[in-house]
Amino acid sequence: MNFIFEFFFGQYANYETIDVVLEITAVIFGFLSVWFSKQNSILVFPTGMISTIIFVYLLMKWELLGDMMINAYYFIMSVYGWLIWTRKVDDTHVTPISKTTFSEKKASLAIFLGTLIFVYIVYRAFNKWTSWVAYVDTITTAIFFVGMWLMARRKIENWILWIVGDIISVPLYYYKGFTFTSFQYLGFTIIAVFGYLAWQRNINNNLHITEK
Repeated sequence: MNFIFEFFFGQYANYETIDVVLEITAVIFGFLSVWFSKQNSILVFPTGMISTIIFVYLLMKWELLGDMMINAYYFIMSVYGWLIWTRKVDDTHVTPISKTTFSEKKASLAIFLGTLIFVYIVYRAFNKWTSWVAYVDTITTAIFFVGMWLMARRKIENWILWIVGDIISVPLYYYKGFTFTSFQYLGFTIIAVFGYLAWQRNINNNLHITEK
């Protein structure tokens, strides 16, 4: 039993108690945010913003620049998404769930490539381009940047990117020494699968109503 505890949580031995509490709090609000996103609820944004604020503080303290930039970006896109999700397309309807258009796919590719270049420059500037983790961080950051942008625009494809990024992040965060955050991404992966299915049903139901 002690071996199992040490294996998963031994890295927290040298952490300040307040940092562990903050990480757990951020994980809880992160779970709530993804769950509300699955439910297509506007609460995805305030809960997500609380989680990202905490993570920005912790990641800045731990000098994990790529992860910090991801969470800072999440906060900004949460404000943008909140506006998009509540914007009315007519007198009674707000922006619906939909699939990406060709122009949005081009924009997604541009965001992905632009993020790769941006993160590389930042890592080089702060001398963080020192191991294979930097390469993986750069890729996951680009994936999550596009995923968050698509989620803010209520596009179903955001879930596919979350699933890919979350799967990569589970072992990555454990390797970095953040077991609770690693568990968070494992939970995110499961919720993202159900989120995709739920949003697909929403699109199918709306299509069925339109055809009637």
